[in-house]
Amino acid sequence: MARAVRSFQRVLITGIGGSGGSYLAEHIVESHPEVEVHGLSRWHSTTRNNLARIIERVTVHEADLRDFGSTFAVLREVRPEAIFHLAAHANVRASFVTPSAVLADNILGTNHLLEAVRLLGLDPTIQLCSTSEVYGVVDPARLPIDEDTPMRPASPYAVSKAAQDMLGWSYFLSYGMRIIRTRMFTYLNPRRADLFATAFARQVARIERGLQAELVHGNLDSVRTMLDVRDAMRAYWEALGHCEPGEAYNIGGATTMTVGGVLARLVALADTPIQTRLDPRLLRPADVTLQIPNVDKFVKATGWQPRHPFEESLAHLLAHWRAEVARDPSA
Repeated sequence: MARAVRSFQRVLITGIGGSGGSYLAEHIVESHPEVEVHGLSRWHSTTRNNLARIIERVTVHEADLRDFGSTFAVLREVRPEAIFHLAAHANVRASFVTPSAVLADNILGTNHLLEAVRLLGLDPTIQLCSTSEVYGVVDPARLPIDEDTPMRPASPYAVSKAAQDMLGWSYFLSYGMRIIRTRMFTYLNPRRADLFATAFARQVARIERGLQAELVHGNLDSVRTMLDVRDAMRAYWEALGHCEPGEAYNIGGATTMTVGGVLARLVALADTPIQTRLDPRLLRPADVTLQIPNVDKFVKATGWQPRHPFEESLAHLLAHWRAEVARDPSA
């Protein structure tokens, strides 16, 4: 197990109220209570309820990364020792519909964050949250995907994340900023309804309560590795403690199956028979079909390993949405 080489007393999470940022905040306040946690959240964000369990233990600042002034002001006030940059417009399918909004959010927002750090003369360690989507459609001969695999983004979202990734490299190279790029592969996250597994679990829970008749889906043939969101966010914390600035690191799980395989497992957990149907509207103009990572570089640097088995993660996902639908049938 690699030993910790960095420690932090004050951190900032962009997108702290989001599906990933909220889990990361929970991990830090519960596993590292000595750390002061700050976060950025847009004033019109609808996701702050994700922080309900820990809201008294974090400080949330209203700012929009597309507004340089508000970003600069928060960084000047907080002066974080570490930054986790998770804020993003992250819906792949939506990026084909509103590409300009996705590109502006992700590229301009990242540039504003890095420029504010530079102009303020701050020297935090920065974890830049990239994605496996930057690799695009990979030749099967190149599997598993390592960090030297060429970027061939297949969606406007993936293009925006590739640009974020390269901005991180550029600011490291040009200004010596301590930026670590993490490329996350598929994870199971109950708080993000647009992910395929979450969408399936939500529909299963609604069908069990008689709120809809059938489960609709898109492409079931894509092959993914699965990881629990709690393991994913713990990996981000470990990345800042161990990984080398300027480097990129793949992070992903070890359970490999098709999207259809995940759907079959969820249907098997249902309390009632589930009818499924392909909805062509859920198909993307271009899809990424093979996302199998080589995570050796990250594991060697950090000693990190997943703790939550796939079946446990799937049960956690379904339990979350059963509770959500029971609480609010319109969920």
